[in-house]
Amino acid sequence: MSEGQIIIHVDMDAFYASVEMRDDKTLIGKPLIIGSMPNERGVVSTCNYEARKYGIRSGMNIKEAFNRCPKGIFRHPNFEKYKKVSEQLHKILESYTDITEYIALDEGYLDLTGKVDSWEEAGKIGFEIKKRVREELSLTCSVGLAYSKTAAKTASEEKKPDGYFEIKSREDFVTLVLDRNVKSLYTVGEKTAKRLHLYGVDTVRDLQNKSNEVKMFMGKQGEYLVDLAFGYDDRKVIPYREEDTKSISKEFTFQKDVSSFKLLDDVLFILSFRVAGRAKRLGLYGEGVSLKITYSNMKSITRSMLISASTSDAYTIYENASNLLKNVPKGEVRLVGTGLYHLREEDGRQLSFSDIFSVEKDMVKEKVESKWQEMSMYYNLNFDEIKDMQNNVKVYDYIERMREVMDSMQKYNS
Repeated sequence: MSEGQIIIHVDMDAFYASVEMRDDKTLIGKPLIIGSMPNERGVVSTCNYEARKYGIRSGMNIKEAFNRCPKGIFRHPNFEKYKKVSEQLHKILESYTDITEYIALDEGYLDLTGKVDSWEEAGKIGFEIKKRVREELSLTCSVGLAYSKTAAKTASEEKKPDGYFEIKSREDFVTLVLDRNVKSLYTVGEKTAKRLHLYGVDTVRDLQNKSNEVKMFMGKQGEYLVDLAFGYDDRKVIPYREEDTKSISKEFTFQKDVSSFKLLDDVLFILSFRVAGRAKRLGLYGEGVSLKITYSNMKSITRSMLISASTSDAYTIYENASNLLKNVPKGEVRLVGTGLYHLREEDGRQLSFSDIFSVEKDMVKEKVESKWQEMSMYYNLNFDEIKDMQNNVKVYDYIERMREVMDSMQKYNS
């Protein structure tokens, strides 16, 4: 495998929390937790470094976070704001190379292979990125420069926050991680670490020493992990193109479990417009519709169906998702979602009747308006405010208000 790549990994420091502190100076120096509120059901999205002193981390149950730090400041995430900052970050990174790969709003890879003549030149770019992020975004980032994607990500984590680190060779990488827990390797999470522990593998050194056993018991995954343990990783930085999207889906997690499938059906109607909006922005059409349900016991089921003609029409998505919903087991539900899959561009797609005949379009429009009116009367809400589906927070607020109305009705009728 080649060690000829020159890759930078940029990782913003406590991104969501840092943006909030940048925009509200009164938060500086105080433990800040971004995620659900303590009285809600959910998890920590991220937190600042003051909160991490209390043992709070991303993915932690929000109630545990509150118990650890009851005087902390809890805030809902503002994804629209974070997305705008992320777009500003992307402009900075893309000024150095057109080969960039973003794996989250706050981190991404740059491939400088062939763009620079030396590690020294690449290092200057790394420091320049840090300087521009500080000056243009008023934020800090950690930068890793290395010979592979895995090594670059490891390097960016080495000196956090506001750090810089280089790993120029496979030997340097192995020396650095050899006696660390296997979870320090890219893609090794809790489940994989527990599985490796069953084979007596806890450190990267263990993984090297028991490479044959791991390959035998874990197959392709084992081969991949052993390669990482020896510093091999020839994965390329793959520029993301929106047209490569394979599916589009939207989900909603309720603050309290719901048992009303009438409510679930109405939420699918709203989510269908969000799916359709994204599909239309990307110029994509789906040949299938999917439904996802997660019950209160955390068991999830998915159902899907191919449709007669590819679509990006919200009502078509809703009708099919609604039909799928009718055939799933009843029970207490915490999450519902729908989506489009088998996506394709407009060229060569099969047209539906509503694409061709204006009468059919008018009928669909009438059905949509009728559904909005029926929901408005049922929940005593004016849905005009969210029909454009532009404000995520407001859309989700309306869904929660629908749930509260349904809860009140069920209590009254019981």
